[in-house]
This record gives sequence, C-alpha cells and structure tokens, in this order.
Amino acid sequence: MAARTKVAYDEKAIQTLDALEHIRLRTGMYIGRLGNGNHPLDGIYVMLKEVIDNSVDEFIMGEGKKVEITREGSTIDVRDYGRGIPLGKLVECVSQINTGGKYNDDVFQFSVGLNGVGTKAVNALSSDFEAISYREGKYRRAAFQQGKVKEDKKGKATGEESGTAIRFTPDPEIFGEYAWNEEFIEHRLRYYAYLNSGLRLLYNGKRFHSSAGLADLLRDEIGAEDPLYQVAHCREDRLEIAFSHTNNYGENYFSFVNGQFTNDGGTHQSAFREGVLKGVNEFAKKSYAGEDVRDGMIGAIAIKLQDPVFESQTKNKLGSTEVRSWVVPAVKKMLVTWLHQNPDDAAMLLQKVAINEKIRKELASIKKEARDRAKKVAIRIPKLIDCKVHFDDSKGKRREETSIFIAEGDSAGGVMVPSRDVQTQAIFSLKGKPLNCHGLKRDAIYKNEELYNIMRALGIEDGVEGLRYNKVVIATDADVDGMHIRNLLLTYFLRYFEELVVKGHIYILETPLFRVRNKKQVRYCYSEKERDEAVNGTRSAEVTRFKGLGEISPKEFGQFIGDGIRLVPVSVKSIGEVGKVLEFFMGKNTPQRRDFIVKNLATDVV
Repeated sequence: MAARTKVAYDEKAIQTLDALEHIRLRTGMYIGRLGNGNHPLDGIYVMLKEVIDNSVDEFIMGEGKKVEITREGSTIDVRDYGRGIPLGKLVECVSQINTGGKYNDDVFQFSVGLNGVGTKAVNALSSDFEAISYREGKYRRAAFQQGKVKEDKKGKATGEESGTAIRFTPDPEIFGEYAWNEEFIEHRLRYYAYLNSGLRLLYNGKRFHSSAGLADLLRDEIGAEDPLYQVAHCREDRLEIAFSHTNNYGENYFSFVNGQFTNDGGTHQSAFREGVLKGVNEFAKKSYAGEDVRDGMIGAIAIKLQDPVFESQTKNKLGSTEVRSWVVPAVKKMLVTWLHQNPDDAAMLLQKVAINEKIRKELASIKKEARDRAKKVAIRIPKLIDCKVHFDDSKGKRREETSIFIAEGDSAGGVMVPSRDVQTQAIFSLKGKPLNCHGLKRDAIYKNEELYNIMRALGIEDGVEGLRYNKVVIATDADVDGMHIRNLLLTYFLRYFEELVVKGHIYILETPLFRVRNKKQVRYCYSEKERDEAVNGTRSAEVTRFKGLGEISPKEFGQFIGDGIRLVPVSVKSIGEVGKVLEFFMGKNTPQRRDFIVKNLATDVV
C-alpha cells in the first residue's frame, strides 16, 4: 500500500464558509436525501414544501386564502396572497440564515419553519431563484443564482394584491439529472388542503380544497375499502383527530405538526394511540389490550404546537415530550363523547375490538408453537447475517443507516455477504419461493417457517414498531423467477405489514443486467437500451448477460450495494388501492391477468 501523503494542519487548513455555501456543501443536513425525484422524500420535494409552508403559514395567521403553484419544466412558481415579506428585508429573509419573522410569536404562532433556514436552503440549492414581495401597491424583486444576488429592483405594483411570489429551479449541479413527479406534487397539495380547511390551492389548472379536514384524508385513503363504521372526526383549536377501522391487519397513522407531515410519527402519534385505548376502555368499561383496540385501525392526528422539537432537520418525527400530558386526555375525551353520540358506530367499533381479542387469543398458542419450533431448529435466526449495529446490541444506534437485503437463495446471499458494509447492512437468504399469502389469515405467517423467519429477522414479530432496519430491500434476480419471488414478498408485506410500505421502508434493489467491457473500460448496464449504447461506444466490446445475482463476483457486487446503490422505493397511491392490486396480481383471476400481460407485451413490442 502506498504511503499516505501528510497534509499540514495549520492556519491555511482552516476554512470559513458563508451560510449558503455550507448548505450547498452539506446539503443533507438541511433537506435530508438528494434523490432524483423518484421518491416523495427526495430533496426537490422538500424544497417545494419549504416554499409552500411559508404561504400556508400566512393562511394560518388569517392572511390569504389562496396559493397558486405552477410548474414549467424544472421550474416551480408559488404565489400567495398573504401579507408579503416586508420589502426592506426581502433579500435578508431569503438569503441570510437565522433571519425571519417566525422568531416572533406575535407574528407566527404555530409554524414549522422556526429555525430561519427553509427558504434560504431553497435559494442556495437553486440554479435560479427569484423572490417578489407585493405590499400596499409597491414591490421588491430579488433574483439569485446559486444563492448569490444578481438583481434587486423596487417599484410600484399597480393592481397587484399583497403577497409573496417565489420562483426556483433546483440546481442540476447539486441534484444531477432529476425530474418532478406530478403524482407526488399533487399528493402533497392534497395534504395541505386536508390540514387547512378553507385554503384553496391551485396547481396547473387543478384545484385542491377540503371542508372536512382529516376526515376527508381518511376517506380518500380508504377509498373503495369501506370503513367498518363512519369516519370519526373531532376538532379543537390545537388538535384534530379522525379514525375508523377496516378489515386490514395492523395499524396505519397519518400525523402532522403545524401542517408538517411527520412520516415517522413521534410523541403526538404515541399520545393519540394511548388516548384511543383509554377512551375505548372507559366507554366500554373494559380493559382491552392496545393491540385489540387498534388492530385494523386507520387514524390521523394534527396538532398545533409552539416551538416544536423534531428529531431531525427534515422534521419527520416529533420529539416534544410535553405533548403527551394534554393530547392523551384530549383524545380520550373526544373519543368518549363521539362514542356516546354515535351509538351504532360505537357498537360496530366494539364488535371489531372483540373480534380482534378473540383472534389474538386463538393465535397465542400458534405463536408459542412457532417460537418453540424456531428454538429447536437454531438459537439464531436461520439464514440471517446481521450487521454489527444490531449484533453488538446497539439497537437504535445509526438506525437510519441500516438495511436488510432479502436475497434470493444462498448463491445471491453468498455474493452479498462479503460485499456489504458489515456495520449497517444485513443479509437474509430465502430458501426458495415464499408462500403466496394473498387471502390467507394471520396464522399463516406463524405456521409457515419461511414467512415466520422473515418476520423474526426484521424484528416485527410483535408489531412493526419493532422494525430493526430502516430499509428492507428485496434483492431478487431480474428474471421470471426473481420477479415472481419479488411479488410474493410484496404480497406478504402488503397483506400483513402494510404500514411498512406506507411509511416507505420497503425497496427494490436494482442490479445491472449486462456488463460491457474491453481492455480499457467496464460499463454496467441496467437495460437493453443502455447495453446497446455502451456497445456502440466501446471498441471490441465483450458483453456479459447476468442471469442472476450469484453470477456477479463479490468484488463487482460491492459497488451495487455501496455508494452507487440503486433503490426503487415501493409505494402505494392510497391504502384503498392495496386490496384491489393484490387481488388482480395474486388472486384467482387468471384470465384477466393473462389478458393484461398480453396487451402490455404487445404494446411494448410495438
């Protein structure tokens, strides 16, 4: 190994970056993941959220009931009709960290953006950024490139209503090649409408508006999967809740703080769950277990909180501990009142709880048999090669970095084990094709050894809150058998652990289909189109078709699960779509499925 060149650590080694330069250099600290627009949590959507949040804050403060959003190519425009940024501070408010009106509780009481970073980060990470403020017949316009001021103009704004207009284009130097996904944008705008009854959002000709708030959210999510009883909806000044039950397994929640979707929940969601349990038990005069009350439940909670504490800059999880003291009793009171006011719905809810209790008790012996059987086979979970973060009993440490790859057999698993990051990447190898569990009851996952071991490996035997890895990655071959196994695993997760998919924990690993090389270079191709382009650009090209992951050497494979990993997130448009999708792809409607395949195959050929 060559000797490492020593670098002098002296005054010349010390660097000072201005705030916007720091944002560009350490982007993840401010907006989380970068991505390319293929995931709803990618950076470009965080940028959009930061801008719209400011407009929604105006609505919350009673200023402006309309927000107009337009997109042309990569550029987004957001125009609100609030008070407008004070003209004398426009440039500072969009370019200087820790500058803004949200430090003043008299001006902004319940805002997510309390750290003065949001719009500045958007500015810093945009190739072009423009802010215009209209106030009392005057305007000021500031234009920036990569956070640097290029133009600053003032003048009269005859006929313009007060408000703020922001235009930005995410910088390709930061995000690379990216594309906006219309479905993700519209989904986000629907959530703004649910959380702000009376607010109108207009996007490229489409209108988003809600009168029933979180009740509308749940009805849209449940869709054709009718709830067992009408969606309960209760609202106070600082707290709004909605809930119902379906015939699905597990629990699903949508939680919000000051309009921010807290994807990973937090203290307010835990308090909501606790309040529901206490409310049901008080009304029923029983002591039901939490899992009996909440299994099959879909709920939503939104709270308004001054100075909320989040567990990360991207605000996906609330950490404020004081909310429990007032959210739990408030939810309990709301629930008891609603149950008394709706006796028919209350009876159906209690019937669901009683059924859950009966099923749980029936499953208890089956669970015990499964655990005893597993202990006889091996002390450790068969086929699981754990990562050190968990092997060293450091549960929770660096959890957001952890992944488990579900590999197709020993061959693929054998390649991945020496290629992985032993600190954060675990490998679980399947024995064969998993059971098609579509339409099966919950006891199937305890009676089937393979499905039970997957559940144990993930740590979700007693509920999804025990998930030991942030990402669950399905890694199967890119052939017919691999695709079938992938569908069987997706059916398993959607059938019994739907929340893992809804919360964005399930991914598909993309691996190359071809290697094109000569003596000077090697290119890996993920499609036939990429292969053809590589062949045309490579002299004396040798083409290798990878039929399975096991054919790739561990040395080669390391780059495909390392820094250059390609993951496709698994998502659902709405919870109500899950049942229909599973029935179509995994049910007994073979003729319809065959016609679908033939039709789409013919389209691809043409």
